[in-house]
Amino acid sequence: MAGCRGSPCCCCRWCCCCGERETRTPEELTILGETQEEEDEILPRKDYESLDYDRCINDPYLEVLETMDNKKGRRYEAVKWMTVFAIGVCTGLVGLFVDFFVRLFTQLKFGVVQTSVEECSQKGCLALSLLELLGFNLTFVFLASLLVLIEPVAAGSGIPEIKCYLNGVKVPGIVRLRTLLCKVLGVLFSVAGGLFVGKEGPMIHSGAVVGAGLPQFQSISLRKIQFNFPYFRSDRDKRDFVSAGAAAGVAAAFGAPIGGTLFSLEEGSSFWNQRLTWKVLFCSMSATFTLNFFRSGVQFGSWGSFQLPGLLSFGEFKCSDSDKKCHLWTAMDLGFFVVMGVIGGLLGATFNCLNKRLAKYRMRNVHPKPKLVRVLESLLVSLVTTVVVFVASMVLGECREMSSAGQIGNGSVQLQVTSEDVNSSIKTFFCPNDTYNDMATLFFNPQESAILQLFHQDGTFSPVTLALFFILYFLLACWTYGISVPSGLFVPSLLCGAAFGRLVANVLKSYIGLGHIYSGTFALIGAAAFLGGVVRMSISLTVILIESTNEITYGLPIMITLMVAKWTGDFFNKGIYDIHVGLRGVPLLEWETEVEMDKLRASDIMEPNLTYVYPHTRIQSLVSILRTTVHHAFPVVTENRGNEREFMKGNQLISNNIKFKKSSILTRAGEQRKRSQSMKSYPSSELRNMCEEHAAPEEPAEKEDLLQQMLERRYTPYPNLYPDQSPSEDWTMEERFRPLTFHGLVLRSQLVTLLVRGVCYSESQSSASQPRLSYAEMAEDYPRYPDIHDLDLTLLNPRMIVDVTPYMNPSPFTVSPNTHVSQVFNLFRTMGLRHLPVVNAVGEIVGIITRHNLTYEFLQARLRQHYQTL
Repeated sequence: MAGCRGSPCCCCRWCCCCGERETRTPEELTILGETQEEEDEILPRKDYESLDYDRCINDPYLEVLETMDNKKGRRYEAVKWMTVFAIGVCTGLVGLFVDFFVRLFTQLKFGVVQTSVEECSQKGCLALSLLELLGFNLTFVFLASLLVLIEPVAAGSGIPEIKCYLNGVKVPGIVRLRTLLCKVLGVLFSVAGGLFVGKEGPMIHSGAVVGAGLPQFQSISLRKIQFNFPYFRSDRDKRDFVSAGAAAGVAAAFGAPIGGTLFSLEEGSSFWNQRLTWKVLFCSMSATFTLNFFRSGVQFGSWGSFQLPGLLSFGEFKCSDSDKKCHLWTAMDLGFFVVMGVIGGLLGATFNCLNKRLAKYRMRNVHPKPKLVRVLESLLVSLVTTVVVFVASMVLGECREMSSAGQIGNGSVQLQVTSEDVNSSIKTFFCPNDTYNDMATLFFNPQESAILQLFHQDGTFSPVTLALFFILYFLLACWTYGISVPSGLFVPSLLCGAAFGRLVANVLKSYIGLGHIYSGTFALIGAAAFLGGVVRMSISLTVILIESTNEITYGLPIMITLMVAKWTGDFFNKGIYDIHVGLRGVPLLEWETEVEMDKLRASDIMEPNLTYVYPHTRIQSLVSILRTTVHHAFPVVTENRGNEREFMKGNQLISNNIKFKKSSILTRAGEQRKRSQSMKSYPSSELRNMCEEHAAPEEPAEKEDLLQQMLERRYTPYPNLYPDQSPSEDWTMEERFRPLTFHGLVLRSQLVTLLVRGVCYSESQSSASQPRLSYAEMAEDYPRYPDIHDLDLTLLNPRMIVDVTPYMNPSPFTVSPNTHVSQVFNLFRTMGLRHLPVVNAVGEIVGIITRHNLTYEFLQARLRQHYQTL
């Protein structure tokens, strides 16, 4: 694991963080998500498809560029701005829908149960109250589990999957409309069902789905609803809108538009520019103010007052006017904050390790079984959680005196938790007048209300109550995250950390005598420390918490606490989202490689066994290639028969060390030019024989300038070579690794589209007679192109020929075999590439690099292999 790369196993064995063994061989990297032993890491799977952020500059795209002018460019940009505004508004409305029904169901549940508890306290029928609470919770959780059965991707928070998408990995079904519906309905049932989950994480996923689907104006779930909207039909545009939607989800959840923008930048998007920054920030602002406008109007009737900026607000932190010695925090408190950050990092690492073990157990023992078992597990968690909450509220609480200021110390918070709410503020179960049950106040309330209690309650909480609440909540939240319901982790982590911080404040006040400290500040720092130790975000989380508190003076302590918590947790394991990404076997790319990886070159990590196509290829060959391979791109090449003999003798090494003579290059340039010119005079049926005849003799070196030779070669036509057989596994080593001149890349989706639309010509015709497809026709089926196995190609003549050159990308990014891995990695990640051909100094392709060749596990295996050869 990444967190244990530089640390000894003895330092983190207590939290099961050293499961990785150093005996893994490179051959194991071909295993698709399989583990050897119980403690081994899951290897990145090769069946995940990458997104392609690079533009395919082919003939259809060039035709579009020819019709573009400044007016159309401004119109296209205006449509983008209107689209991101619509994404922000829709995300805000989704948040409003979730908040309204969660509040409605929670009020209904706690209203009935609290009335029953008050009546049964006198009659001795508390078991009936427990059954009522169980009835509500189990029903809600059962509905949430059923929705996850409909769309399994809707389970969890969705942040790991969106992080993968922004990183460039296409996770199946993650941004579909059905996923959004199941996510939104499921999260309101799971939160209303009393599980220790939050609705903020799923809001980020929901915003990303809105960002992905709204600009398409069509859905696979609603096939009949389609509009002829010609814009944004590429992975490049779609990933930009997903970035904006994810940021809008954060902004709607926390009322933090700047934090949402930084979250989208920090947690995923590999390609970023200034224009995208402005669009994402505008989208986040739109979501925040849409939600604020409607929530303020619905709850308080004050339309246009903007009183509720997000689903979760921390209220205003300020000392009482009567307490002159009180300060929010002092310089002396920074030492305590650093210690709390260390403890928060340790607690977060423990939480992540326990949750990882639970996730692995579920993968081995729950997921392979019938789907009903997952529903039963969710119901079991709900049952245990409900019983613990009820019993702890009735039995383990202490009666504490209320503060003279009233229920809530800060008047500004009265707006957040109103007396009209049945579940508001204080619970007085089994306590006399002017006292309240501190455990019931924390457990028998919505989680947002409990957080506000810990932040702003002037009355004290017993240290024993806080310790018991923290332990119970820690264990139950860890058990809950990962079951088959939509669930977020932000609010449970904040509540758990706030209890820890309030406990520290009580100890410092009561036992050490530090009367100047403000308990709300320590509760906030504790929440930041635990949340930072769990999720390991730094920049975005700092800004989110500052915006949620609306107090800029908290910037320094929050930032220090989060940094210390992250560093401490990283010493033992990864963040919770990275752990679940690894458990899914997603080939996620980090921001940069380690220093020692620069000992490797592109030739050490590339895939040399290529499956390629020729510029003019028969349909039977294309169909054979597509049906017998799973590659998503194929190099377009012509055979270099003039160099084949020298290559097989070992005189021309094209893999690791590139050595060539100027005369040989000039010979190849002249030969290629003459061969191309001679092909125009012969029918296509004789091309193969002509190429073989011209490849035999070697001409003396020409004395023309080398640069001029290379420039002339760019405009020579592609040879009309079309083998009767496609590249096959039955080929000999000489046939497989013959010298191949690289001309471009063609995608699987492009080849399938050409076959579906019958783009081909007969052997007796010229390639100019082949039908031409426009850019709109090529992108019409985006993002779900037909599968080659589902197509009926009986109407196509297998002897017909397809000219792929107008549709291939003739100028993709390429690297030399001697390029260092750090340069390859930076190019691949920052440009959002999907395939990176490795081309030698004489224009021959020798391998190809995909994201699977750049994962940490693959690079480590190749580095060990490199050390063994030294």
